[in-house]
Amino acid sequence: MKSLLFALLMLPGLALAAPGPEIAGVKFEESARVGDADLTLNGAGVRSRFLVKVYAMGLYLAERQGNADAVLQQKGGKRVRIVMVRDITARQLVDALHEGVVKNTAPAELEAIKLRLAEFANAMLEVGEAKSGTTVLLDYLPGKGTRVMVGGQQRGRDIPGEDFYRALLKVWLGDKPVQDDLKAALLGKE
Repeated sequence: MKSLLFALLMLPGLALAAPGPEIAGVKFEESARVGDADLTLNGAGVRSRFLVKVYAMGLYLAERQGNADAVLQQKGGKRVRIVMVRDITARQLVDALHEGVVKNTAPAELEAIKLRLAEFANAMLEVGEAKSGTTVLLDYLPGKGTRVMVGGQQRGRDIPGEDFYRALLKVWLGDKPVQDDLKAALLGKE
């Protein structure tokens, strides 16, 4: 039996994802494939507001990093996986993300991504609402840009520019993160 399992594991293209942590009832795999890149779970945590859990999220990178600046400068594919643990409207989610980008982005940088930020908001608003259990993937694909997937469907077109994805990451990893303990968890420190 052991030799059969070993033989199956050695087959090209067959990979069994190792189970990762469970956060707020949401399981996160230890790895993810984004485009051509194999990524590793850097950390996962929960976003709470007024003691109410809103979403669980995980950050996937090519190389684990415990430093926010190193994450923001890391090249290559990346993924933020958000799973809603309560119902909210798409407008609430977009407003919260927009506020986080504005708080953590210098005015000149914000001006440079203004139109792309509006495009991102429009793509998210198409969803209408984010019910508990809805998965939102924010993937960065080198050469293509930021891809927004909600419930397994792409929303809008890929938004170009690594600077745009970096601005999104700053919502959670910037100098004024949406939640300090969530930042620490995403950096693998909790």
